Amino acid sequence: MDWGKEAERRLNEIATCSAPGPGVTRFPFTPEHAAALDVIRGWMTQAGLYCHMDAAATLIGRSASATGAPAVLIGSHQDSVREGGRYDGIMGVLIGCLALEQLAAEGVQLPFPVEVLAFADEEGVRFPTALLGPRALTGQLDPDALEMMDADGVSLRAALAQFGGDPDALGQMRRPRDSVQAYLEIHIEQGPVLQRDNVPCGIVTGICGIERNSITFSGETGHAGTVPMQGRRDALVAAADFIARVHDTAAGRDGLRATVGTLNLKPAVVNAIPREAELTLEIRALSDEERAAFAAEAQVWGTEIAAARGTAFSMSRTYAQPAVPCAPALMDTLEAGCRHSGIAAPRLPSGATHDASAMAALCETAMLFVRCRDGISHRPEEFASAEDMAAAVQVTCEFLKGRAEAA
Repeated sequence: MDWGKEAERRLNEIATCSAPGPGVTRFPFTPEHAAALDVIRGWMTQAGLYCHMDAAATLIGRSASATGAPAVLIGSHQDSVREGGRYDGIMGVLIGCLALEQLAAEGVQLPFPVEVLAFADEEGVRFPTALLGPRALTGQLDPDALEMMDADGVSLRAALAQFGGDPDALGQMRRPRDSVQAYLEIHIEQGPVLQRDNVPCGIVTGICGIERNSITFSGETGHAGTVPMQGRRDALVAAADFIARVHDTAAGRDGLRATVGTLNLKPAVVNAIPREAELTLEIRALSDEERAAFAAEAQVWGTEIAAARGTAFSMSRTYAQPAVPCAPALMDTLEAGCRHSGIAAPRLPSGATHDASAMAALCETAMLFVRCRDGISHRPEEFASAEDMAAAVQVTCEFLKGRAEAA
């Protein structure tokens, strides 16, 4: 079978499980989610897996095994952003199923069970939280998240219960560590590196840590036509100096990303000097130490710029998520699988968060990136070729064979 063409066909099919509009819109615990699970059950059954949905609405397909060996988990998410693409998340679920289907066709019997997991909610678009499934499996779920509301006033608790999940059982879902040996996630890169290097797959070294900061420059307003330029205490000018400093410094540091994503001005009228500029600074890096050091530098820059521009400055961290390194031994197994498949796969970090970032609290994790055209993701134009998906299926098969040899 041409596994790449089959992947393309099945992804086109499940893309129809979407709310109306461009691209794919599939939020958790909706009719579109239910329709997608019906399709995924078909994939899992065809791969010889036994299916069930757990209390967090994660659909799990498990292979039969004659031993009680710890399982290898392969997973990703079924949900999408609004008007997203047809590969993000769901491709990883499908490739796990196709790899097991290929191994079965080859007569390969693994000495451990394999589970394919289709998580319900990774994107965090419907509710202001995310990673419900992996956080429940790893015992990291904050029970207060169940009371969060969507735009229609429906709580996560109510939506999950109506969908067939069991909110009251989430606190007892943590898997024993000795029941799982590894977690593998296959995902489109969502960036341009693999296309630039002209390779179908890459090996993820880790998932970058993230911190977000709230920043305010406070100056003095006045009439735009009567206050002289000299001596103005323009909060926006100070903020502009800061934004440029952040961008230019981060651009010279490999692997670090710094973004000012929001900017709000007061009084925000055309003929008045801005007295206040509020902005957010997000910093991502594979090294938590590097990320923290950059944040400390930003604090110094803001203070210096504020003094030079006659404004006040404040900066406070509002969110932090530590970096998650991938397991070296699993990266080596993926690399061996790539070599066997004729792929000189580079190693690269993930700047985006994935289900693997939560699963790392349970077991060693690995990620395989698949090239996507122009690095486009979260848009209808998102695309991965049949040839590249076929390569990912083959590498996943080789990964599982490598784990079997090491068992």
